[in-house]
Amino acid sequence: MPVAHLVIAMPAYNEAEGIRGFIDEVRQQLAPIASRLTFVIADDRSTDGTAETLAELDDVVVQRQPANRGHGPTALAAYRAGLALEPDVLVHVDGDGQFLGPDFVRLVAALLEEDADVVHGVRGGRTDPWYRRILTAAVSVLVALAASRRIPDVNTPLRAYRPAALQVLVAAVPQEATVPHVHFSLAEARGGFVVRYVRVRSIPRRGESATGTMWGGVGRVTLPPKRLRRFAGSALRELWSLSLRPGAPLRAVRAPSGAAR
Repeated sequence: MPVAHLVIAMPAYNEAEGIRGFIDEVRQQLAPIASRLTFVIADDRSTDGTAETLAELDDVVVQRQPANRGHGPTALAAYRAGLALEPDVLVHVDGDGQFLGPDFVRLVAALLEEDADVVHGVRGGRTDPWYRRILTAAVSVLVALAASRRIPDVNTPLRAYRPAALQVLVAAVPQEATVPHVHFSLAEARGGFVVRYVRVRSIPRRGESATGTMWGGVGRVTLPPKRLRRFAGSALRELWSLSLRPGAPLRAVRAPSGAAR
């Protein structure tokens, strides 16, 4: 299962406490199957020295974003930066390190061995607050109705892509989209992409402070924060406009011919 050039694209915001250890773990697992391994970090204007923590690592490229824009636009920036390196396989994961190294190998293996365009890491054991899980479940139902099939973990950030298939998706989704992975999942289901699913383990964010995570804090909260409530409303309007309404532009996305081969 050798890969000539494997790129890990990673959006990050204030992850200095845990991101280097996470990268070290992923590198240890993937280096044996990749002739060349590159990490591309899209830093969403971190204030805790995230970029400086990674400065001396030869296989890490950090691209500091022009402004703090949130998770969706930064994830898309990470995808674009990764594609620019012309990889043979691109894996996306968030910089908060909520996954384990061995699952990355399983994801890449499924992509190559099952002739897929994309493999989704379907999270088990999630530790997110209840309202995040409910929001994800509600969006999953909505997307399943639109796609006429259930899509496990519709918004998972852990994905492995063939570059040709990914290029189509990244080109179709606006750069400021707040929920690009939901758009990707729906377009993949409608557009004839070969999608596979691998169960992976979800663990708590790496790092103890409440300054990290692109979702606005990690403390114990019993009610949805105002920021998340505003985000949910904005995301639903975006989904309707770009992917769900009759004539929505992302309804026209189709897999490139022979993308998985």
